[in-house]
Amino acid sequence: MYEYFQGQLVKITPTYIVVDVAHVGYLINVANPYAWSNLMNQEVKIYVHQVIREDAHSLYGFTDEAEKSLFLRLISVSGIGPKSALAIIAADDNTGLVHAIDSSDIKYLTKFPGVGKKTAMQMVLDLAGKFDARASAEMVKATAKDENLALTEAIEALQALGYKATELKKIQKKLEAEVDLTSEEYIKAALKLMMK
Repeated sequence: MYEYFQGQLVKITPTYIVVDVAHVGYLINVANPYAWSNLMNQEVKIYVHQVIREDAHSLYGFTDEAEKSLFLRLISVSGIGPKSALAIIAADDNTGLVHAIDSSDIKYLTKFPGVGKKTAMQMVLDLAGKFDARASAEMVKATAKDENLALTEAIEALQALGYKATELKKIQKKLEAEVDLTSEEYIKAALKLMMK
């Protein structure tokens, strides 16, 4: 299995790009080929996933590992194939998609091409809560910006106890309103809020 290719971007079409790696041109399906246009004839690094079927061997490419990870989660859902997953990635900023899945927003999910109500419900069923690590990192980053180390430590401790990032995000604003608390006091306040 391939992890990534590094080579010269030599061709861009409406559905795929071609990357020349050691004089071999790899056709790679990507979410938005024209997003690569400013890198034409330059060396690029593209993360890939290979799909092998009876009638075809296809490569799907991504700008980074996070996008590749999202793609792999999407194709694990019954009813979503690689092309649908690429269309979903192309149509969204990915943060909105993750939030819609975690908050069971079926209406939002059905706006994607090829995603009906049944597939949207399957996405929620299969993927809700699976993006916690990413959401947690964003939440910790946001609290760190405010330099509230006690709150950051409290959130990390609560996650270590098994609380989901989605649960913590709901009470984060209320916790941020509290000032000059220790990590322990933030944890106690968070637990009280979640028990309501």
